[in-house]
Amino acid sequence: MNIALILAGGSGQRMGQDIPKQFLNVYNKPVIIYTLESFQCHPQIDAILTVCIDGWHDILWAYARQFNINKLKWVVSGGDSGQESIRNGVFFLEGKCSPDDTIIIHDGIRPLIEASVLSDVIIKCEQYGNGVTALPYNEQIFLMDDEISTTKYIPRESLRRVSTPQAYRFGKLDNAYHLAFEKGIGIHGSSYTNTMMVELGERLYFAAGSERNIKLTTKDDLEMFKAFLRSENSEWLK
Repeated sequence: MNIALILAGGSGQRMGQDIPKQFLNVYNKPVIIYTLESFQCHPQIDAILTVCIDGWHDILWAYARQFNINKLKWVVSGGDSGQESIRNGVFFLEGKCSPDDTIIIHDGIRPLIEASVLSDVIIKCEQYGNGVTALPYNEQIFLMDDEISTTKYIPRESLRRVSTPQAYRFGKLDNAYHLAFEKGIGIHGSSYTNTMMVELGERLYFAAGSERNIKLTTKDDLEMFKAFLRSENSEWLK
C-alpha cells in the first residue's frame, strides 16, 4: 500500500491569523483540502493519515466529508514539534502497515503538489527504498566569516533543495523514529525526516520537484498561492 502521512499539526503563528493556516479558506476551500485533494485524486494513493492540531479533528473530518476526501482513514494528534508529529503518525501506523508499504510524508501547507511529483517520489521509493523531492539551487550561497563579510562560497551545482513529499518504506521509517527518539538523534530544531535519516547514516535519493510546490508560511506565500490558483498555463511556453 501507499499511504500519505499529511502534517497539519502546526499553529501557524508566523501567518498572524486567528486560526491555523492549514484551515484558512482560500476561494471557499480550506488550504488543507487543496492538499488532501491532490492525494485523493492520485491513483497510487491508497489511504491518508492526517496528523492534526488538537481541537480541529472534528472540523477536518467535516471538511473531508464536504469535499469527498474518502481516502482519509485516520486523524491523530500532533506533537510539540514537527518531528514529534511525524513520529506520532508513524507510530500510529504500527500494526496497520507492512514493512514494505510506502509512506509518503507531506506538509499540509504545501497545497500545490503536482501528480507527476507525487508519482516520481513513489517510483524512487520503489527503486531505492526512499525518495525525496528535490530541485536545483539557483542562487549563490556564501559562508559567513563574520556578520559583514565572507571569503567562501558553496558551488550551487553541488546543492539541492529538498522538501516534501518524501517517501520511505514503512519498516525502515518506523525503526528510524524509534532509534532517533531513543538516542536523541536528528529530532531537534528544524530537523525533519530527511535530515534525521542522513544523521542515522541513510543515503537519500532525489525525486522530481516543482517550483509550484510552495510552503505557506507567511502572508506573502498565501498571496502567491492565490496567484497560482488564478493563473492559467501558457500553452505557447515550451
